[in-house]
Amino acid sequence: MTSVATQSSPSSPPDDRPPTAVLRGISKHYYKPDGTILVEALKSVDLDIPAGQFCAIMGSSGSGKSTLMNILGCLDRPTAGSYLLEGLDVATLDDTALSRARGRRIGFVFQAFNLISELTIVENVEVPLFYQGLPRAERLRKAIERLEMVGLADRLGHRPSELSGGQQQRVAIARSLVTDPAILMADEPTGNLDSRTGTAILDLFDRLHAEGLTIIMVTHDDSVAERCERVVRLADGEIASDERGGRAR
Repeated sequence: MTSVATQSSPSSPPDDRPPTAVLRGISKHYYKPDGTILVEALKSVDLDIPAGQFCAIMGSSGSGKSTLMNILGCLDRPTAGSYLLEGLDVATLDDTALSRARGRRIGFVFQAFNLISELTIVENVEVPLFYQGLPRAERLRKAIERLEMVGLADRLGHRPSELSGGQQQRVAIARSLVTDPAILMADEPTGNLDSRTGTAILDLFDRLHAEGLTIIMVTHDDSVAERCERVVRLADGEIASDERGGRAR
């Protein structure tokens, strides 16, 4: 099996890589037209995500978990505070540089698979590399490697509609990994799957984690969170608890 990246396993001696994400005093406010605050989605959040950690983010609707994930994923900017992504100060980046950092350093897996129906699965996995300007042969090689990793080497020419939900999510995971990201952001990745298929996807995440990949997963399901090393719960825009999960090392 092709390794996700040249990263040490969590079972190895302590990881000497810098933290994947360091947040200090992160706040996110949404404003009314008159300039007054409508919602304080996040309130001065401090959070460190060590390299190689498998962390669950939980919280009820309106708790701020989606806002936090958007900031961690460089999809949104905070109103206040600092965010270091592998030591890179995200606040110093203009929109073009931020988009480049997001494309190269972060992989996304969503509840809705977000595959392009007109493309084959190998073409879907190639898409992030197309935007990076890689030659066709290089894109194809890396896409096939990632599809082999998730057990879909025999489906390269299929389109998403010809696959099961679990297989489509595996394609989405392969696509998220094709750029060799520093961090995998998973938003309710098993939400549209039956329990057996969801377990298979979580088993794949376990394998990626064992190879040293940093994974942050939003979930509302306690049994899914138990698969993680760490569980961070949000309430009213603040961290309500930060505890070891069932897979803590």
